[in-house]
Amino acid sequence: MDFSRITLEDATKAFWKEVRAFCAEHVTEEVLEEERRTGAGFNEALHFALAERGWLTPDWPVEDGGAALDPLRHQILVTELRRSNAPLIVAGTTVLTTIGVRDFADEALKADVLRKVASGHVRICLGYTEPDTGSDLAGVRTRATRDGNEWVISGQKMFTTGAQVCQYSFLLARSNPDAPKHRGLTMFLVPLDRAGVQITGIGTLGGERTNFVYYDDVRIGDDHRLGPADEGWAVLSGTLGAEHGTNRRGRLGLREPDESYVSTTRELLGAVSEWARDTRDEHGRRVLDDPFARVRLAEVALDVEVSGLVTGPSGRILSSELLIRDAADLLDLVGPAGLVQHGERGAVADGFPEYAHRYAQGTAIYGGSTDIHRNMIAERYLGLPRSTPKG
Repeated sequence: MDFSRITLEDATKAFWKEVRAFCAEHVTEEVLEEERRTGAGFNEALHFALAERGWLTPDWPVEDGGAALDPLRHQILVTELRRSNAPLIVAGTTVLTTIGVRDFADEALKADVLRKVASGHVRICLGYTEPDTGSDLAGVRTRATRDGNEWVISGQKMFTTGAQVCQYSFLLARSNPDAPKHRGLTMFLVPLDRAGVQITGIGTLGGERTNFVYYDDVRIGDDHRLGPADEGWAVLSGTLGAEHGTNRRGRLGLREPDESYVSTTRELLGAVSEWARDTRDEHGRRVLDDPFARVRLAEVALDVEVSGLVTGPSGRILSSELLIRDAADLLDLVGPAGLVQHGERGAVADGFPEYAHRYAQGTAIYGGSTDIHRNMIAERYLGLPRSTPKG
């Protein structure tokens, strides 16, 4: 493995400057404040600005609305967007689901949806989780009943992030209740403007907005079915693999959980380091002059560097667990003032330590829990037997 320093060509350096300038112009303090207030993971102006440059679908061909970026430029784009804390959750779920649309959708639907995804006019959320089925997706109970050339969808989904600003749900439903668990499932692209769809917001500990989505006898045409009936698990596999980082197609999307978590840890380290430089104890000494404080900051700095080098399922696990640990350690270093929330008098770094600690807790389950990723590593990479649920 070659660990030598990469020398960038002048054109690549110019692209990097272009991306940084874009982030400075479009990921403004107003955008970040809106995200702190709403937790939507989406900003319309930013979304369309990315689409205008082909950066929503950066590795798609230009003729398909993309930017045809090579892997290095794509990584530069993703890295800078993450460092700027751009709200991209909805952009990520949208492009992620285009794997299933591209491979399995009706030709007319595929052409229409992919074109509008690239232009920013179509956004897609993930219709997986239900109140009684979290990590066990094959246990979904939302029903899809065929009625001639239509399907009737009935049931509910939860933790459907972005549904309030999306046009479609990439939805898994049970179409054959008599089939074995992983069979009898069908994937659909369900328009969210249909009669019978109701979206209700859910607030989370980390401040994000997610949703319940209720489907009350929602009728859709058979042309919105993705792949063969009762074979939805095969359709879902490509998208799940990309989300979990187990296949290369995951680079289609902007959403890389490990990069986001590392970015949060890095920002938290910077905020607490600045606080330590500017804050003095009861003896008039800077907090940063305390060797114990410097060691704790240095340990977090090492965590940032190490977790930023690990990718795939391992990176997903490491970046989440280090963020959870480091957020707690730095909050402890700051003390009671670190618990003051954004917008309140006396908040350290405008409340970022308090926010980061809350946000960190949910990272253990976002995009599939860390335990699921451990099982994937064990089974797919190490060849160990499949885990057997207890009970």
